[in-house]
Amino acid sequence: MTSAPSRFPPYPIRGVRVLHVKQNCAPHFAEIEVDFEPAAEGFVFEVARDLTVDYEPAEDLPRFFAAAARGIEEQLRSPEHGVVVATRVVLRRARADTFGSHELAFKIAGYLAARRAMERTE
Repeated sequence: MTSAPSRFPPYPIRGVRVLHVKQNCAPHFAEIEVDFEPAAEGFVFEVARDLTVDYEPAEDLPRFFAAAARGIEEQLRSPEHGVVVATRVVLRRARADTFGSHELAFKIAGYLAARRAMERTE
């Protein structure tokens, strides 16, 4: 008899912080801090209402945040983890740099945040 896959997260996981920096001819810079909360089902990503980020042009930030959300969700849904995703993720803090922040950097930061959260349940 096989057991049903566990739900992720089994309990709130707060303050998952990631600084992703890669310095070369194509630099990366993204810093995020997220909270993972159990949800009824699926994946929900929210940006905290009081979040402010000192970055110009500010209209890039929603794309960066969406990329972080994609990275988190893709990592959580990876078959290697074998979990049912029932998660509400709240972006509490973010930092961007004009010389290295882009969607890919934030997506990778999202991957890393999800991995760290998973490690906290092992």
